[in-house]
Amino acid sequence: MSFNRLETAELKGKTALVRVDFNVPRDGDGKITDDTRIRSALPTIKYLQDSGAKIVLLSHFGRPKGQPNPEMSLRFIVPTLEAAIGKSVSFVEKPSADSIANMAQDAIILVENTRFSHMETQGDPKMAQFLASLGDLFVMDAFSASHRNHASSAVVGNYLPAYAGLAMERELDHLAAALDHPKTPVMAIVGGAKVSTKIDLLENLVSRLDTLVIGGGMANTFLFAQGHDVGGSLCEKDLKAKALDILAAAEKENCHIILPVDVVTATEFRAHADSRVCGLNEVLPHEMILDAGPQTVSTILDAMDASETLIWNGPLGAFELPPFDTSTIECAKYAAKFCRRGSLTAVAGGGDTVAALALADVLDEFTFISTAGGAFLEWMEGKALPGVEILKSQSNA
Repeated sequence: MSFNRLETAELKGKTALVRVDFNVPRDGDGKITDDTRIRSALPTIKYLQDSGAKIVLLSHFGRPKGQPNPEMSLRFIVPTLEAAIGKSVSFVEKPSADSIANMAQDAIILVENTRFSHMETQGDPKMAQFLASLGDLFVMDAFSASHRNHASSAVVGNYLPAYAGLAMERELDHLAAALDHPKTPVMAIVGGAKVSTKIDLLENLVSRLDTLVIGGGMANTFLFAQGHDVGGSLCEKDLKAKALDILAAAEKENCHIILPVDVVTATEFRAHADSRVCGLNEVLPHEMILDAGPQTVSTILDAMDASETLIWNGPLGAFELPPFDTSTIECAKYAAKFCRRGSLTAVAGGGDTVAALALADVLDEFTFISTAGGAFLEWMEGKALPGVEILKSQSNA
């Protein structure tokens, strides 16, 4: 994928406007419980420091609905950020071009929550132009915000030369390697609760994959469409026709679909509920399908054996509730083994996916794991992301 990389930018003596994602989780006392997003911004900050650029950091936090809200001020980020980079950080509530220009060239400045203005989420050009007046170039380093056409994450790139930050670059390179020019054969595992949330994803993938595994609650809708009784399972019966359309499209595109051939059922949705393995035609009316069975897992592992690239989005069962995490964990560990050997490129993303792979203790073994959530899903759906598109402008290079 071609986009403007930071290494091509003239940085010495310049002011870099950097869009980061500091929307970090906090506990009831306001303490940061996971600083991953702060740490992911450090390579770009250090690169800009070493290159002689002044750094102005932009981020949102929470949903203040376009109004200043002291509880959602980014001021709380400063101590953690200073400790991480070993340098003082100036916090500015109301920046101006003059105030930024008057700061030292080695300054690191954190601007107040961009969502304190309603103009941010509206993608207002006036706000974007104002932000652009604060710097000489724009660095997009928040892939997680790239699917939003917001003033600070996309529109500002219309008024400044725009480059991908190092975290953004790494994300784009890995996603391109998985979907745009992958090593073949390519397979994907798509799970989760509902087909309705992933129709666009499935329709895009069947034309780009050799094998597609459909699991989780959404598999029930496909099984129902094929005429199987799914008992009391989660099932979007009104999407029967859409499920059949997707299966037909996959056949036309020579994409092999893997659906459960056996399942794990229970009568209660709780951890350690009594469960049993049964065939597709043996599900009782009062039972729920909560995981894929061992024969299905074996089929998935065989498909991995024959694949060079794996894309994973969504668990294969109700992984939050043991023993219905079995298929997800077994497949995750098997994929991780091939990644360690270097025989499989495995890219995964999405909130539930990250949690499931963490449960399997393989987060550090996959080739790449995206924590971007919505942006990752829209990328897989084949949609153009505003915060990525702005980096492709040849005029910025």
